[in-house]
Amino acid sequence: MRASLRRMTDVAVDLARRIEGVLTAHPPETTDRLEFLRARFAAGLAWVHYPEGLGGLGLDARYQPDVDAVFAAAGAPDNRPHGNVIGLGMAAPTVLRYATPEQQQRWIPPLWTGEEIWCQLFSEPGAGSDLAAAGASARRDGDAWVVNGQKVWTSLAHDARWALLLVRTGPTLPKHQGLSYFVLDLTTPGVDVRSLRQLTGEAEFNEVFLDDVRVPDENRLGEIGEGWKVTQATLMNERVAIGGGAGTRESGPIGDVVRLWRESPQARRPENFDALLRLWTDAEALRLTGARLGQQLEVGAPGPEGSGLKLAFAELAQAAASLQLDLLGSEALRYDDWSLRRPDFSSPPDRVAGYWYLRNRANSIEGGTSEIMRNIISERVLGLPSEPRVDTDIPWKDLPK
Repeated sequence: MRASLRRMTDVAVDLARRIEGVLTAHPPETTDRLEFLRARFAAGLAWVHYPEGLGGLGLDARYQPDVDAVFAAAGAPDNRPHGNVIGLGMAAPTVLRYATPEQQQRWIPPLWTGEEIWCQLFSEPGAGSDLAAAGASARRDGDAWVVNGQKVWTSLAHDARWALLLVRTGPTLPKHQGLSYFVLDLTTPGVDVRSLRQLTGEAEFNEVFLDDVRVPDENRLGEIGEGWKVTQATLMNERVAIGGGAGTRESGPIGDVVRLWRESPQARRPENFDALLRLWTDAEALRLTGARLGQQLEVGAPGPEGSGLKLAFAELAQAAASLQLDLLGSEALRYDDWSLRRPDFSSPPDRVAGYWYLRNRANSIEGGTSEIMRNIISERVLGLPSEPRVDTDIPWKDLPK
């Protein structure tokens, strides 16, 4: 045995046997990367808490970190999670919950191995933060739907094969009731992906135009008109994923600031020390909260508390980037590369502090604005009265556009 699980229960012993079987039959140093990942998936060691046949064994999710650690210690390849964050963090749990067994078998295996990348087509230029007001239309035509409209701020659309798609199938119904949810093959004729350059200089996001795109009805998740319900499941997973998991102490946004502090005695002024201690405490509280919410995500039960995690992460990331610039002084004015390019999502980018200061501006917008997160927290977590809404019972077609 090359490595062992920490908790040697009967379940852990069986997992260790399965891991050793995969490593023996498929030595990482000589086995093709995708062949190894497929073998690991088939052995139920991709997501041990997923059902058998879908990369799992129906076990408690607490065993997964140990399984990952054993494979990593053996030099096994991972599935490059940074390059498919939407697929792994949002699409997979949505497909697991709402797709048919046939759809699950088609989509989940190549999603986990990274052979097929996923994105989500939710936001629209005219809907702003009110996602339920989305107007991209889908008209029934036999056994398919004809989709027209525009989506925006779509990460990974330029690399993706599949997209989670929210469209309006009932314009005469109130906005929340007239939506349906599909999985779109982005190789379908009529899909046009265009890059969007952002403040950092990169084209990380895209706008996607849909012109008479035919989507088979068999690619629908949930019933017609249940799109908002399915979307909520995706968004809850997204907010926990953006907020980050437990990680290790001094990982994430606080890590770079702490390292810079330790390496830069000249920056250790009292006011900076006070700011650093406050951020360090916030980061540790966020890490521990992320551990609890990450467990909810792994078993497919994220709640509205994920909005609090996402909100706190956005504020921490922006404050940490700002403090890092303060510590650097005039060196913070240096910027490494503002050329128009697609970022490499296979690993976290090694960029200067100025890049992160600019990039982290998006943290309070992407995945739901901080204002929307505060509304969710106040209404669904704290039970406070909701804001007055006058558009929930009006047919979508009659709303001001």
